[in-house]
Amino acid sequence: MERFEQYEIWSPQENSARWQLIAAFHDFDVASAVASRRGRRVRLIHAVYLDGKLAEQQVIAELGSPRENP
Repeated sequence: MERFEQYEIWSPQENSARWQLIAAFHDFDVASAVASRRGRRVRLIHAVYLDGKLAEQQVIAELGSPRENP
């Protein structure tokens, strides 16, 4: 079984509740630096893939505009 880990930066799509992947990095420090410098709301996520499929995903931080309560 092939295991692959990366840190992903996700951003919400405009006028939608869906999120889209905008960047991925192997190094946490690089991903964190890029995420913190973006002007818009983003999520920094640690993702683990097994055999090319997402097996585990953990939101590390949400940066930018605060979450909206429904």
